[in-house]
Amino acid sequence: MIKKILIANRGEIALRIIRTCKEQNIETVAVYSDADRNAPFVEQADEAVNIGPAPSKESYLLIDKILDVANSKNVDAIHPGYGFLSENAEFAEAVEANGKIFIGPSSHAIRVMGDKLSAKEAVMEFGVPLVPGTEYAIEDPVEGAKIAKEIGYPVLIKASAGGGGKGMRTVFDESNFAEQMQLAINEATSAFGNGSVFIEKFVTSPRHIEIQVLADKHGNAVHLFERECSVQRRHQKVVEEAPSAILSDQLRQEMGECAIQVAKSCGYYNAGTVEFLLDDKMNFYFLEMNTRLQVEHPVTEEITGVDLVKEQIRIAEGKKLPFTQEDLSIKGHAIELRVYAEDPTNQFLPDIGNLSVYRTPEGPGVRVDSGFEEGMDIPIFYDPMISKLICYAGTREDAINRMKRAIDEYQIVGIKSTLSFGKFVMEHEKFIQGDFDTNFVKDHFSPDKLSTKNEMEEEVGAIFAAIFDKGNTVKKPINASTSQSKWKKNRL
Repeated sequence: MIKKILIANRGEIALRIIRTCKEQNIETVAVYSDADRNAPFVEQADEAVNIGPAPSKESYLLIDKILDVANSKNVDAIHPGYGFLSENAEFAEAVEANGKIFIGPSSHAIRVMGDKLSAKEAVMEFGVPLVPGTEYAIEDPVEGAKIAKEIGYPVLIKASAGGGGKGMRTVFDESNFAEQMQLAINEATSAFGNGSVFIEKFVTSPRHIEIQVLADKHGNAVHLFERECSVQRRHQKVVEEAPSAILSDQLRQEMGECAIQVAKSCGYYNAGTVEFLLDDKMNFYFLEMNTRLQVEHPVTEEITGVDLVKEQIRIAEGKKLPFTQEDLSIKGHAIELRVYAEDPTNQFLPDIGNLSVYRTPEGPGVRVDSGFEEGMDIPIFYDPMISKLICYAGTREDAINRMKRAIDEYQIVGIKSTLSFGKFVMEHEKFIQGDFDTNFVKDHFSPDKLSTKNEMEEEVGAIFAAIFDKGNTVKKPINASTSQSKWKKNRL
C-alpha cells in the first residue's frame, strides 16, 4: 500500500493530485521552486521542500534533487503529473532504482511511445490505422522531397521526438520543401536534442480526437471514451469536451478498441491517452500516445464518474481495475476551457503580471482546477496556464450555456486571459453545431472580434478592483511569516 507520495510537479496538477491523496488518506510531499514558494499546492501538501531557483532546469527537471527529497522523506511513490519529467524514461527508471514506485507506465512504454517513429512501428503489428507517410527518419532534403512528391502534397514534416507543434512544418508544394525541412530539423534539435523528422500526408480538415485508456499490471485494459480537442492555437489545445459531438456509437467503439490495441502494443499500464486524427470522411488515424495524465482529464472524470488519479495510484499499487468496459458509460456532457495568461487579441502571447482581482465561478456543474490565488504573480518561467474551467451538464447545449455563465462570473483583473476567447468559442455557430476542426481559430477567429468587448470588460474590471481595494477586502498574497498551515514546521 502507498502511504506517502512525492509530487514532482507544480501548480494546478500538483494540487489536483494532493486532493485525491487526502481523500485516500495518503500523505503528500510537494517540491517547489523559489517562484512557487507561496503557491496553493505548497500550502496544501503535508510537507514541502524547496528544490531550487525558478527556472525549471534548476528545479523541477533536477532528477537527482527530486530523488534526494524522496529518499529523505521516505516516500513510497512519486507522481510526475504532466509536463516536466512525466514522460522521461530515465526518470521512471531512476525512481524505481531508488526503491520507489513510479505512478505511471514502464520506462519501456514511455520510450516506445515517446518517439513517434517507434510508436508507429509498434502499433502497425496490431492493425492500427496510420496516416500515409514514412516509417523511418529522414535526414536528406532531396530524399525527403522525393518522398513528399510520392505521398502527394500537402505534407507534414514532424519531429520524431516531442510535440506541442515544435519541429513541425506544413508544406504545400515542393518549391520550399528543403527550406521547411531544415527549419523543422533545427527546431527539433533545439527543443528535444533530437533532429530526426519524418513525413506524413497532411490531413487538411482534421478533428483531434483522443481516447482515455486505463490498464493494470494484470493484462486488463479499458477505454473511458473520447475527448474532442480540436479548438487549438499554435497546435496546442484551448477547449476540450467529452464526448465528441460527431462520433457515432459504432465509431466510438471502434476507436476505443483501437486505443486499447495501442496500449497493448507496448505492454502499457496506468493511465494513458491515445490521440487520433479524424478526417472529413470519418476515417481515423493514429497520431501518438501520451504516456501520462492529460491536462484535460477532468472532462473524462465528469462524464464517467471515475477519479483518474485514484485509479493511477491503485494501478501503481498492483491492484486490478475495479471495473470492466461493460461497467463504463457516458453520462452527460463536459467542456473544459484552459484559462491561460495570454492575450487573444495579440496572437495569444503570454501576458505575465499580478492577479490583482481573482474570483472563480461557482454553482452547479462548475469545477475550477486552479493553481493560483488572488494577489499572486503569474511567473514567466512556466506554462502560462492559470486554471482549467470545467462545466458539466446533462446535455451539450446545457454544458455550453453553463460555460458561458461561468465565464461571465470569472473575474480576472491585472492580466489578459483566454476567458474572452472561450466565450467567443461558446457563442460561435460552428462550435454550437459541432461543425469545426483544428482550423477553427484560423478560419473563424480574429482579434478584432474581441477588442471592443475586451475594452468594456477592462473598464468594468478596473472599477471592480477599485471598489474592492477601497473596501480593503482584496485578498493579499500568502505570507510565509503569517501562515498557520500545518506544514510550516516541515518546510525546508
